[in-house]
Amino acid sequence: MLAKSMRRDANNSPSAASEPAAGFAVEVLSGHDAFLALKPEWDALFSRAGLPHQLFQRHAFLRHWCDHYLAANDRLCLVAGRESGRLVMLWPLERRRRFGLELVRLMGAPVAQFGDVLVEAGPQREHWLERGWEALRRHGVDLVELRLVRADAALGQCNRLGLATPVVNQEAPFADLALRVAPDGPSLAYPARDRSNYRRRMRRLSERGHVAFARLELGPEAGALAELAVAMKRESLVQHGVVAPAVSNPRFGRFFAALAADREDDAGLRLSVVTCDDRPVGIDLSFDCKGRSFGHVIASDPAFEREGLGRVLVHHAFASAMARGNSIFDLLAPADPYKHEHADGSVPVRDFTVPLSWRGQLACDFALPHLRPTLKAIAKRLPASWVRRLAPPG
Repeated sequence: MLAKSMRRDANNSPSAASEPAAGFAVEVLSGHDAFLALKPEWDALFSRAGLPHQLFQRHAFLRHWCDHYLAANDRLCLVAGRESGRLVMLWPLERRRRFGLELVRLMGAPVAQFGDVLVEAGPQREHWLERGWEALRRHGVDLVELRLVRADAALGQCNRLGLATPVVNQEAPFADLALRVAPDGPSLAYPARDRSNYRRRMRRLSERGHVAFARLELGPEAGALAELAVAMKRESLVQHGVVAPAVSNPRFGRFFAALAADREDDAGLRLSVVTCDDRPVGIDLSFDCKGRSFGHVIASDPAFEREGLGRVLVHHAFASAMARGNSIFDLLAPADPYKHEHADGSVPVRDFTVPLSWRGQLACDFALPHLRPTLKAIAKRLPASWVRRLAPPG
């Protein structure tokens, strides 16, 4: 039975793990076995209630994340809420101990680009979410770290976060594909100069060889190309002196390779490829979910930078996403300058650290709100030559 395959935290009694309230019960489950056992209910909840940006909370996506990023001590923490026995809420978390504090954060870092919890819509949603916060507090959690929470997320509209001060504020731009895509490249939404530059770039690429555009199905070949995309991205970032520890970590490439090769449990990853004389020189790794595409890794061979391949690849990614039935292409946070050239709007994205104990409150008041922005600011000021020396080998 499902219940037998799940285990509660060893330091909590059954009464602390389950909290009935007018037909609703919340339970905190731990461990990878519990995560795997939840798959049928998890997938059904996502099918009923998942929002497009919650693709990073899909079971398939997080299963691969567990394979590549889950710590050896396996401290998964799953807050499951059921109404009359049916799963209606799920918080996918991992638990860590830091500076003497018990902290939970959303599963998926650093590859998940938006953070959220799954919860059915309806008049009881805020009540269910509040029961989730309370369950975490009862389980001894001091801090809840929430990264990349969209304003239109389930958590983004939660009353508790409405009272919290964000640690980081960003924007996630998006493109309306009906406005941006034309049969021969960029549409009339772009200035005439941009359309002319696109044609010029295509001519310059053609001088290097026969240029072709393709979309690739999941499987072993897609897995190899996904890993190649990450390698190209890594090389380009190092050449430009950009600090990107997540991309530099070998697990990042292996994660995307595994997703792209997995035909059985589709997490929505899609590949768009530009070839020159049959050689892949530009690869886009995007995720499709419920009519939206989310561009995660867009990578081009640095040897083709002078030809403007990167900009050509963006338009191919847009066209491919539209051909797959998507209406919006989400460019993700942060709102880098090049993204504004393609954007038809943006969604606020914020990071929060929510205290659930007096120890957590002290940490929020005196340390955590300033630590990560300060480290990021320092990293951005490092000379490019330092970045090249510090970047780990591919």
